[in-house]
Amino acid sequence: MDILPILSTLRRHKTAAGLIVIEIALTSAIVCNALHLISHRLGVLNRDTGLPEAELVVLAARSTGGPADPDELTARDLAALRTLPGVKDATIVNQIVYGHNSNNSGVHITADKNEQRTVAAHYVGGEGVVATMGLQLVEGRDFKPEEFLASSVVDQAEQPSVGQVIINRSMADKLFPGQSALGRTVYAYDEAPSTVIGVVRSLPHPYPGKAENESEHAMLFPVRPTFRNGTYLLRVAPAQREAALKAATAAIERNDPSRIVTQGRLLSEMRAEFYAQDRSMAWLMGGVIVALLVVTAFGIVGLASFWVQQRTRMIGTRRAMGATRGQILRYFQLENFLLSGVGIALGMLGAFGLSLVLMASYELPPLPLAFLPVGALVLWGLGQLAVLAPARRAAALPPVAALRS
Repeated sequence: MDILPILSTLRRHKTAAGLIVIEIALTSAIVCNALHLISHRLGVLNRDTGLPEAELVVLAARSTGGPADPDELTARDLAALRTLPGVKDATIVNQIVYGHNSNNSGVHITADKNEQRTVAAHYVGGEGVVATMGLQLVEGRDFKPEEFLASSVVDQAEQPSVGQVIINRSMADKLFPGQSALGRTVYAYDEAPSTVIGVVRSLPHPYPGKAENESEHAMLFPVRPTFRNGTYLLRVAPAQREAALKAATAAIERNDPSRIVTQGRLLSEMRAEFYAQDRSMAWLMGGVIVALLVVTAFGIVGLASFWVQQRTRMIGTRRAMGATRGQILRYFQLENFLLSGVGIALGMLGAFGLSLVLMASYELPPLPLAFLPVGALVLWGLGQLAVLAPARRAAALPPVAALRS
């Protein structure tokens, strides 16, 4: 019954009605995509690497004097680190998640060098690397002690070859879909064949969620770096990480006073620093959403208050003819509902357009359809709350006072 009078009134106030529709449409488009951005960032922040991050400590050392045998000194370092209180195991790797370097290689499964390659993160590590990194074998076995090679030996070989490799589940499914990867041959280490001896559930890219053209595939070779081209990794009881870090720094510098520890960090701290910008972005988008909703709410309140003043005589006439307070209240709420509906419909189209721009500019996934009804419900609810106070004031006007005005 109220829709026709509402439409007639809105036609007489096209400018004001159009402004509130545009405001709701812009808010709808931006809020839906902002929620999508927050969801995407939270997905990155909560990504599970599969590593026992709360137990890992990272150290890197550099020499100022140059030891005669870096392999021998690295072995002494690892022996000393493994005896420290609270240290469950220690190893040395060429790269670590959240670190400052990323080594990747192309992999193929035949000797044909022209075969299309699969890009994978290329890890190498010393004895105990699987246990220290907490890698969970789902197939096969760990490396044997005699299978580890010194990186200096491999690098100096005319045709470098590493006979064994462990790959992650993602890489196994990619290279050998529907088959077991165990015993299969891959060509990755300088085009030399390596046999897959194990498959781990997860082995993350060094820059998870942040690397350009990031691959989910990763492989690990039994090649022992030295402290010059590697990073020490300790697995420590969480309560003893700080003490173990200090003791490990002292042990490394004690083994060779000409060296300094250039990095000594908890992996959990490295994760927090690595994702700092993503957290800031999520908070910024949250602030944008709140600001837009507040501005839109004030716009609805202002417009509704203005229309109540303009329609005082109409309200008084309707009250004098028997309209109840509830009917007057529902009139303004229905009017706001119709305006919000038009604005939301336009905003949904704008949300898709803005999503296409973000996909092209920032390689974001498409806007999920689930965000559209969520955004619509939020804005409809906001509109009803914002118009409630002016509508209640209108409904409270006594008929005599309204007609005298």
